[in-house]
Amino acid sequence: MAFGDYPALYDPQKHGPYDPARYYGKQDIPLAQVKLGELGAWLGRREKTPSAVAGAFSRAFWRWQHKYVQPKRSGIAPFFQLVVGSSIVFYIFNYGRLTSHRNYKYH
Repeated sequence: MAFGDYPALYDPQKHGPYDPARYYGKQDIPLAQVKLGELGAWLGRREKTPSAVAGAFSRAFWRWQHKYVQPKRSGIAPFFQLVVGSSIVFYIFNYGRLTSHRNYKYH
């Protein structure tokens, strides 16, 4: 699969119009329905290649786009999600500097 091609398992006759938020591979049990004893086997069935990880992030991004950004009457939720997410990321990046400036009471 080259950059910009459809996934290898996508069949237009079977699946209809292409949706970038959908996984066209073999269906499996969702993570929320996996029991704790079956978690190791479920993780073993996952594809762990860089392209599979990139595809998972891409599908998550497109699901977020379809739910919050692209509706006709999208609200202010995607803006606040980006602001809160970036605040958390920058807090993690600067945690070492922030902890060295704590105010301690000496008594």
